[in-house]
Amino acid sequence: MAIGDAYESFDALGLAELVRRGEVRPGELLEAAIERAERLNPKINAVVIPLYDEARREIASGAPEGPLGGVPFLLKDLYAYYAGVRITHGSQMFSDFVPDHDSELVARYRRAGLVIFGRSASPEFGLVTSTESKLFGATRNPWNLERIAGGSSGGAAAAVAAGIVPAAHASDGGGSIRIPASCCGLFGLKPTRARTPSGPDAGEGWSGMSTAHVVTRSVRDSAALLDASQGADLGAPYWAPPPERPYMEEVSTAPGRLRIALQTRAFNGVETHPDCIAAAEDAAKLCAGLGHDVEPAELSIDVEGFARASQVIIAANLRATLLDRAAELGRELSPEDVEPMTHVMASVVKDVEAADYARAIRTIHGLGRQVAHFLERYDVLLTPTLATPPFEIGRLSLSASDLPVFMESLLGTIGFTQLFNATGNPGASIPLYWNEAGLPIGVQLVGRFGDEATLLRLAAQLEQERPWWERRPPLS
Repeated sequence: MAIGDAYESFDALGLAELVRRGEVRPGELLEAAIERAERLNPKINAVVIPLYDEARREIASGAPEGPLGGVPFLLKDLYAYYAGVRITHGSQMFSDFVPDHDSELVARYRRAGLVIFGRSASPEFGLVTSTESKLFGATRNPWNLERIAGGSSGGAAAAVAAGIVPAAHASDGGGSIRIPASCCGLFGLKPTRARTPSGPDAGEGWSGMSTAHVVTRSVRDSAALLDASQGADLGAPYWAPPPERPYMEEVSTAPGRLRIALQTRAFNGVETHPDCIAAAEDAAKLCAGLGHDVEPAELSIDVEGFARASQVIIAANLRATLLDRAAELGRELSPEDVEPMTHVMASVVKDVEAADYARAIRTIHGLGRQVAHFLERYDVLLTPTLATPPFEIGRLSLSASDLPVFMESLLGTIGFTQLFNATGNPGASIPLYWNEAGLPIGVQLVGRFGDEATLLRLAAQLEQERPWWERRPPLS
């Protein structure tokens, strides 16, 4: 078959099945993806490092094999090494950095048969929840080009929402899979801490708060990609509890009658927008209609203690990265090396003591135990994904000059997501609701540590009950 406009009618597994049956060749899928990227990317700025010729050579060297053989795929421009291919982490400090090896996660994607043909945009070092960088500019939301696509995996989400690819690599240190999934009307699963590999260049990200997976149009694609990538790599400092069976089997398994807690108050104390409350309450009603037991709940944490702990951990890791890179370049670190807000973040821990870092780790470990006890009473926690609809572009730029507006906007995006980076619990954003302005408003499902299975079962049930596949942004 000539794939043409039919390309967007298939998810990643659907495209792989066409290749497997011999109905389409990997090269045809690649050219369909490239055509869409060249036509749509000037509007959304999602793909910042094209690798078209590299992908063509990869296919020419032999048909990609694996469960997702021949499917076009994008890597995020952040901590995902691909041998011989530039990675910048959204920063001019790394603008010419080319690794000589694959990250283990990338190696697993390649073994699954994915055809990598570009890198998607990230803000500098993935530090913020809008994908805007001095190096590459702003990524725009396909649903409204004046709004953010979310971050830090905004390039990945914008590309999937626009139909360039059915799935794309993403990572999440404070909501960076779930937030752009919400902004762009996609499914985004943040796995349990250490479910996917961080090696060989790191044992963990942000002291275990950061992990990686994908954003997708379909729930089953997320499950298939997790099957392809999950499991500890050699020398990992710790690993997640092994799944009982393949995640693809969970998608076709009924979830049973679940105990679901509903919370619409943000964990960091920011006010929740009425649209986001409406989205969560609508999802709760849908779950109740499917036979689940849903009740209001109130999970409260030490807001100031968590804020300080996460600031110390993130800023200390950032500062170490900047100092190490400056040393590699043979010079002292300068404020001009990075964007203004990046410099501010790296500077807040300049005089922090080692004991403060140890206390920060204790704090997040304590939060993990608190959430574990809370989830003894429930199978799933249901919340809005964000406390606000997607903001206008500019408010969350790391080059913004208005610090109070920047911080207010940042807190409005991470109020429901960041806690579960600290605790390590799996969380997913599901696109069940659009507001009157036509913007997607995601809802978050949080599961017990190690229990992606329940989230995938429930997400698949909700996808079947209220399909979102046909909803497409007004982008042509």
